[in-house]
Amino acid sequence: MDETITTTRAEVLRDRYRSRLPERLQELAGPVEGDVDLPLHIVWSGRTSYSLDRPKSRMTLYRTVLAEGQSADLVALLNHRLLADQWPVLGRLISPYIREVWEDAFPELLRTAPADTAAA
Repeated sequence: MDETITTTRAEVLRDRYRSRLPERLQELAGPVEGDVDLPLHIVWSGRTSYSLDRPKSRMTLYRTVLAEGQSADLVALLNHRLLADQWPVLGRLISPYIREVWEDAFPELLRTAPADTAAA
């Protein structure tokens, strides 16, 4: 029997998201207001423009960029303060693999969560 090492889907996804992380959360220097148009390599169909001034629109933008953006996209499109402010809700809306990678790399995100969700 062939005893090859298999990599689980979860490991592949975690590695993919980990490879895109900035070194420091403060490197996320994206806009904090106005409209943001996402490039086609991030969102290839449907809605491409989002308003940072509208909470639901901002949340959708952040979910999309976290899931589909490359390193340069994260730095250019996300803002570290907005990310931290939204994390208590955003962390529940994104893939568990993305959440784990970001929280492992940036424990300060956990400190922004309410006490009852930080322990979960």
